[in-house]
Amino acid sequence: MPVVALALLLAGCQALTGVTDDAFRPSTNPVTVDTVTRNDRMAALAREQHPRILATYGGEYSDAKLERMVARVVGSLTLDPENPNQTYQITILNSPAINAFALPGGYLYVTRGLLALANDSAEIAAVLAHEMAHVTANHGIQRQQKEAEEVLATQVVNDVLGKDPAARVALVRGKLRLAQFSRNQELEADAIGIRAIARAGYDPFAAARFLQAMDAYSASRSVTGQTDEGLDFLSSHPSAPQRIELAQRHARQIGAPGTGERGRDAFLAGIDGMLFGDTPQEGYVRGRTFLHPQLGVSFSVPEGFVIDNSAAAVTAAGPGDMAIRFDGVSLDQRVPLSDYVRSGWVAGLDNASVRPLTINGNEAVSARARADKWQFDVTVVRANGQVYRLLTAAPASSDALERVAGTVRTSFRTLTPGERDAIKPLKIRIVTARPGDTVATLAAQMEGVERKLDMFRLINALGAGATVSAGQRVKIVTDKP
Repeated sequence: MPVVALALLLAGCQALTGVTDDAFRPSTNPVTVDTVTRNDRMAALAREQHPRILATYGGEYSDAKLERMVARVVGSLTLDPENPNQTYQITILNSPAINAFALPGGYLYVTRGLLALANDSAEIAAVLAHEMAHVTANHGIQRQQKEAEEVLATQVVNDVLGKDPAARVALVRGKLRLAQFSRNQELEADAIGIRAIARAGYDPFAAARFLQAMDAYSASRSVTGQTDEGLDFLSSHPSAPQRIELAQRHARQIGAPGTGERGRDAFLAGIDGMLFGDTPQEGYVRGRTFLHPQLGVSFSVPEGFVIDNSAAAVTAAGPGDMAIRFDGVSLDQRVPLSDYVRSGWVAGLDNASVRPLTINGNEAVSARARADKWQFDVTVVRANGQVYRLLTAAPASSDALERVAGTVRTSFRTLTPGERDAIKPLKIRIVTARPGDTVATLAAQMEGVERKLDMFRLINALGAGATVSAGQRVKIVTDKP
């Protein structure tokens, strides 16, 4: 796995640790914000974990109308008569990752990426009720007590520099995965959550709908074409089809399809104008190209590679177990790039391979390295007073390293002032279909995304044969006001 190889090549990782385990019924004494506040040890742990979560996921996303919409959903769930004493704190995270999770202590988190994929308030209620169920059932606390570990029940997998071979997808894509519960706990949380949203008046089939949306999203992000379960915040042991079928079965026990409210209009009003994808501070992914207008640099990856952007680095995964990493370092202008490459941060460096280059007018040096069963191309470029690193990993037996690394290397360039000014952030916009509009005409309004038609269907939960009708409100992604 190339990410493991990159971890061998470079040093360092960032992680939060935690624990989870089995439980079979809700606790009569859930650990909520109130009880955490009264307990010094738990309060200290909660205070320590919260800023780490914010740092990992780009901080809190501030949007008053979006916050009000989510708060209304949380408020309706906290009126549940079966759990009258719970208190929750909800945070919207400024991350395009699709994730939601909870800490014992009643701290709920949802990313704007997840909100962009959902299609109504009932689906958000289903997501949050599922996470609340983990708290009410004390799933994390049970294993914490069993193992006598004084940590909160959450787990963030290392980023691309992490060393856990089992976390390849999260590592290579720069994604983080939290609160991995056991199979029984996930199924129990599904059942508890579906009953809770039904009691709150929401459509109980919303959980199954969102699971289907997650399954479609995972498939769309897969490099190999296989379902990418690592990006699904609800995935653990049950397969997606099984999870969906069980969620539908629980919903049918409550009522027929059409039971309960979806709250679609309120939801769409809340997300209209919400940032989609990357933040300006982290640069933008546009198809197979990464552009950072603030730094004034850009590079592209070959066809078949999928780029993901995180606060730590830009990474890409491609065919043949290949991986690419891009980041920047501060380096004194007086230090030659060849000396920097030889300074010890590259494991397994072939000193004889170090050679100077000029890449689109920028000073550069490239080299080769080997570690374990992997081979690497290492290219460093000095541009706009900064030094950037392009690292390409391939299995030792691969003959594609030079081709891929060469394509990436030669694509690196600085942006003109006009190009920098022209790059705008993408946002979710809600539009109303007019007479004569089709899925294709609406999808054509999308900007900044690949495969517009597929993305339009994905974010609007429209199957291959689905159509739109005049007056129907739908989501598009655009950089236009």
